[in-house]
Amino acid sequence: MMKDKNANAVVLRKVGFNLKDSVFEQLKWAIDVLGVSSYWEFRLSPLEIRYSLTGQKIIFRGADNPKKIKSTKFSKGYCKYIWYEELDEFSGMEEVRTINQSLMRGGSPFCVFYSFNPPKSNRNWVNAESLVINENRLMHHSTFLTVPKEWLGEQFFIEAEHLKKTKPESYKHEYLGEIVGTGGEVFTNLSIREISDLEIESFDRIKRGLDWGYASDPLHYTVNHYDKTRRRLYIFYEIHAVNMSNRKIAELIKKENISNNVIVCDSAEPKSIAELNDYGINVIGAKKGPDSVEYGIKWLQDLEEIIIDPNRCPATLMEFNSYELEIDKEGFFKAKFPDKNNHSIDAVRYSREFEMRNVKVR
Repeated sequence: MMKDKNANAVVLRKVGFNLKDSVFEQLKWAIDVLGVSSYWEFRLSPLEIRYSLTGQKIIFRGADNPKKIKSTKFSKGYCKYIWYEELDEFSGMEEVRTINQSLMRGGSPFCVFYSFNPPKSNRNWVNAESLVINENRLMHHSTFLTVPKEWLGEQFFIEAEHLKKTKPESYKHEYLGEIVGTGGEVFTNLSIREISDLEIESFDRIKRGLDWGYASDPLHYTVNHYDKTRRRLYIFYEIHAVNMSNRKIAELIKKENISNNVIVCDSAEPKSIAELNDYGINVIGAKKGPDSVEYGIKWLQDLEEIIIDPNRCPATLMEFNSYELEIDKEGFFKAKFPDKNNHSIDAVRYSREFEMRNVKVR
């Protein structure tokens, strides 16, 4: 801000009450460390930090009062910097986007900071969002080991070392910021990486599956390859959409499935199967059978590796990575796999039905 006379900043937390004793004090500390305290004025009512040479401001807002965010204005310049502290306290990216749309006006460029300690669960929206590929986003992970020791004090390190010895999983989460999980993760054999065009050209056991959508419920089409020898499943293509007609999905499938290879889909929709066949798509219903859902998921769990390309298949990655057992009223995990947010999982199960019927799950 001191280098850009048009730059102002807004610092946000979910609850406004927490602003003064957290981000406000942190910025006062940072300004002091930088040795420029004489150039800045600190005000408590309203809560703001002002650059005395130009009148530029850092102001503080709580997301529990959206009207104050919408009414944010600067007499000089624009809101160049936005900082969300404890991002996981917000309800999701929809809320964040709404706030950004209110603040990111009247200038360019913008820089938005999202700081948080990763929650334990892969299902948490922040952890899921951190997997989204965005060329305009920089991901940085720091821990207490990467900052000057004097910032924290000796006792901090003593406590950390004690927890490391007594509760290593808690240490990994609380001090290293690792997503250690809740213990209810269904798929612990995921590998998230790019699957190259060269790899795909070598695939010779490609199958396709389709899970029908219902109005706002998404339809999901998957294409994957199974390396039977190494027991690795490569998921490299998807169509994931809501409110998509059978005619439209047929058009999209024809572009990918040029040879019109068979597609196994949910047999609960015979009319849709017949309609896709009328459009020239080679579709058959899955045979399913008793306990087919549990059997199919256990077959996927038993694979050495499920490799998902995050760029080609973001919806697949989101569902597989966040699929967890639910917890009952007593705090124990339920025995059955949840029947929600599993459209890609169902589509993959259908596509690999033949292998599942011919391989005994350990």
